Amino acid sequence: MDIDRQQLQSIVREVAQNTLLPLYNNVQREYKKDGSIITRADKAVQLALTERLAGICPEVLLLGEEMSAEQQQALLDSGKPIWCLDPVDGTSNFATGLPFFSISLALIESGEVKAGIVLDPVRDELFAAVRGQGAWLNDIPLQAEETGLQLKRSIAFVDFKRLPKALSSRIVGDKPYGSQRNLGSIALELCWLAAGRGHIYLHGSQHIWDYAAADLILAEAGGYAATLQGDAPFSHSLQPRSTYAAIDQQLFEQWRQYLAEAVE
Repeated sequence: MDIDRQQLQSIVREVAQNTLLPLYNNVQREYKKDGSIITRADKAVQLALTERLAGICPEVLLLGEEMSAEQQQALLDSGKPIWCLDPVDGTSNFATGLPFFSISLALIESGEVKAGIVLDPVRDELFAAVRGQGAWLNDIPLQAEETGLQLKRSIAFVDFKRLPKALSSRIVGDKPYGSQRNLGSIALELCWLAAGRGHIYLHGSQHIWDYAAADLILAEAGGYAATLQGDAPFSHSLQPRSTYAAIDQQLFEQWRQYLAEAVE
């Protein structure tokens, strides 16, 4: 299905300004069964976007993070186009006042992501991509460039918490990169990778709403990504996925080789 990217971007920006940011530093938090945080903002943004998107595409239903697994699975199984939303990616940051969080929205059709938007409302940076048409940052084309860096000189985005213990211990001991960050928003970290603000990436367990939009943005910008098992990073499934990625092919191959040896 065809979408109006500019209209979609305007809707996401409007919801961020009118619904999300007014709740920043005014947080009412709860905890889910898995220990992760949910705030009033998560629920409010999901509701606002559900209503706004229904107004422009009533035939496309929305799969949001703040739904039951049964509802999410039913939407994936429907075979129909769906929106996939993380209303606040980086909720822990948002809840503690750290200014690094995003709204992540993807359009999934026929088992693949057709379009994606990741908005950083604090910096007013909107990353977007349409399959086969490219990626943009605030409507300026986003194109990854060869870094010429060796792995030992790279800046890495790594979330150790969700990696297998043996792998995380190996990486800490070896320190195969120049330095490491974990910024707390999967979607923004992948977009920052696409923008050249980091060079390699590793995460052990991402949900579809975490990575769907940003994975497309990275790919359309010319970056590289795969799971630790060697599969394509996106799966039309609720099953969490690992991802390793790099800004250019040379770094990707070095990172792939290192990780392959580390998990043997």
